[in-house]
Amino acid sequence: MRWLKRSDPRRWVPTLLLGGWLLTGCGATHLGERSVPTSQAAPAAAALAFDALPELTYTPPDWPSSLHADVLLPRSGSDALRPAALLVHGGGWQNRGPEDMVGIAEQLATRGYVTVNIEHRFAPEHRFPAQLHDLQQAMAWIHANAEAWRVDTDRIVGVGFSSGAHLVSLLALAGAEGPLAQPHGGDHARLAAVLAGGTPSDLFKFPDGRLVVEFLGGTRAEVPEQYALASPARQIGPSAPPFFLFHGTWDRLVPVDHATDFRAALEARGVENELYLQHGRGHFLSFLTRGDAIDAGIDFLERQVRSLERSTH
Repeated sequence: MRWLKRSDPRRWVPTLLLGGWLLTGCGATHLGERSVPTSQAAPAAAALAFDALPELTYTPPDWPSSLHADVLLPRSGSDALRPAALLVHGGGWQNRGPEDMVGIAEQLATRGYVTVNIEHRFAPEHRFPAQLHDLQQAMAWIHANAEAWRVDTDRIVGVGFSSGAHLVSLLALAGAEGPLAQPHGGDHARLAAVLAGGTPSDLFKFPDGRLVVEFLGGTRAEVPEQYALASPARQIGPSAPPFFLFHGTWDRLVPVDHATDFRAALEARGVENELYLQHGRGHFLSFLTRGDAIDAGIDFLERQVRSLERSTH
């Protein structure tokens, strides 16, 4: 049904699997195998069953492309409002699809999150900021369905990998005003926290490679303003939400300095953050063997949404 181009992720799997390091920002640094200190860990909870809705269109009829979302609704046994997660797949802004994020979506649903796993438009046919506008439209759609799905709109988080992590990071940093918020952003597009892996955080770091040039419509010299707008590390403002980053130390497609420099920029602005370094892993392997990093990331999200929890209206 979907028009997305896909490839077989199994061709990415090398045989070397190593451990990870967790660096916790804003006041403390921790080195560990997978998680935050015991005193900060989320309490264990029974896994919830969930229901998958039929594939839904999240874009309005006049949108340039009809885009779909896969939604999972936890069976919480309560009328209380619950958090939601917007999930965005990787693929260099040009290919792959929501099926890459199914495992993470299901993991979040068992923890009580309504999950919305979306498609977005592809470059080079659709250039930035078209993809960000798609995410902003998806957030408007979540808000429109919040009552039916019992979503607490103050507790929507963003989750992505690679180019998907780039897009959810920009969404989180767009704010309610300014060039990234116009014309489809605003208060409805705010995220409470972000879980992002393999994030291209500063597009000036890429030496005019094809994917970035086709995404932004030119080289660094030709469209520097696009590179600045599309670089999360250059868009951190006072309303930035907490970030959990994970990244492979052997990543050659998106080198690890994208994560360490992004974390330093978040630190400099007082934004709560954690960085989980996956030792000895490249870009694709860091996603395929993401288990401990995702576990630690969901614990991080849990702490953020728990602090914002409110009663049912």
